[in-house]
Amino acid sequence: MKKISVIIAGRHSTSISLEEEFWIELQNISKEKRMSINQLVTEIDSLREKENLSSAIRIYILRHLKNKKEE
Repeated sequence: MKKISVIIAGRHSTSISLEEEFWIELQNISKEKRMSINQLVTEIDSLREKENLSSAIRIYILRHLKNKKEE
């Protein structure tokens, strides 16, 4: 499990814990979208409902990969 620090919305610092595989996919998505990790995590944070941020990131990655597979 890898713990990383991110800044959400340019003002709120927090840490998230992700398995290495999810961390790699998060980096890939940020490169694909031409966004920084902080920008992508801010986007994910704004979309999440009640789950914690790490869970929201995992769900976001899963949905992203499923959508890519269907294309």
